[in-house]
Amino acid sequence: MKTRGLYIHIPFCSKKCGYCDFTSFAGNGDQIDDYLSYLEKEFSQYRSSGSIEDIETIFIGGGTPSILSLGQLERLLSIVRENVDLSKIIEYTIESNPGSLTRDKLELMRAAGLNRLSIGLQASQDHLLRFLERIHTYDDFLESYRLARLVGFENINIDLMFAFQGQTLEDWKETLERVVYLDPDHISAYSLIIEEGTRFYKMYEEGSLTDYDEDDYIDMYRYTIDYLEEKGYSQYEISNFAKEGKECRHNLIYWDDKEYYGLGLGASGYLDGSRYTNHKYFPAYYQSLDFGMRPLAFEETISLEEKLNEYLILGLRKIMGISRAKYLERLKKIDQDKYKENLEIIEKYINSGHIILEGDHIKLSQLGLEISDTISLDLLLY
Repeated sequence: MKTRGLYIHIPFCSKKCGYCDFTSFAGNGDQIDDYLSYLEKEFSQYRSSGSIEDIETIFIGGGTPSILSLGQLERLLSIVRENVDLSKIIEYTIESNPGSLTRDKLELMRAAGLNRLSIGLQASQDHLLRFLERIHTYDDFLESYRLARLVGFENINIDLMFAFQGQTLEDWKETLERVVYLDPDHISAYSLIIEEGTRFYKMYEEGSLTDYDEDDYIDMYRYTIDYLEEKGYSQYEISNFAKEGKECRHNLIYWDDKEYYGLGLGASGYLDGSRYTNHKYFPAYYQSLDFGMRPLAFEETISLEEKLNEYLILGLRKIMGISRAKYLERLKKIDQDKYKENLEIIEKYINSGHIILEGDHIKLSQLGLEISDTISLDLLLY
């Protein structure tokens, strides 16, 4: 039996942050109500074909799902409950931001079966939160975290961001120390990437925002790994750290190259060898569903070459790495010349200390993690 995940996208935020390139918009109550109606239509399409099955994880992301009113949140969770057999779900996550979490909402989440909460803190200094255009303060976060524990969430992730203009290594150390003191179950630590099409990218082009120094980024990243390992958080992916047994099962579905449904505006999915992405603008998404069609902007069957590239890129993100024998066997069947070339490339990176050969597994060392994109590009089929 296949193990699948379900991702549900809620594209609304109180305010879009300058660095964010996700499909998200500031929305009012009526817009959210309309969206939930169409999300229900999309669920109905899958249900009528009997295709939503074998789901083990649910992840409600955004946007900011926690900005929904109590009534809207209740409706969303009811839609999920009516379309998914929750008795088979082992992990049920919702993303949230401090300041939009209330005790009533958190109690509703727990009553509806959610067992994992992700809170977007990013930084613990209010001046850095203002720079990132976050609408909450550190005190808001502390109150949200306190309430989440109070109502019974025993699996909480905290999202953090580092290596951005104005943040020092001491700031980052302070944030990590404050967060670890709270004893969360999982920590995600991402460096800020200035993505094209964002407000930060425009500022970067104008010269009012600078990219972070590469050496300073490496210092921060190395400190993160060492400090969190010392405090009992095992790094299991490039940017993710967890206490024992608290790894994010839903994200592991992505990184293990397993299948998942994607529902909602701009959501992506991967089913039966095909990858798809929904329309990312409301009119096209709504119109497709009104005509009884899947709201697809894009769908393609993954070739053997693409499949192997994804196995490589996603697998090397995990600290355990990939099976050397499985990878090379699949590569040899596709491209004999690249097979010989990659044998030499892997050997080169082993000798340089960037790749570790452990049994049958090849995995990135700490040095390798710092240049993971370069290593993946060297090994790609095209």
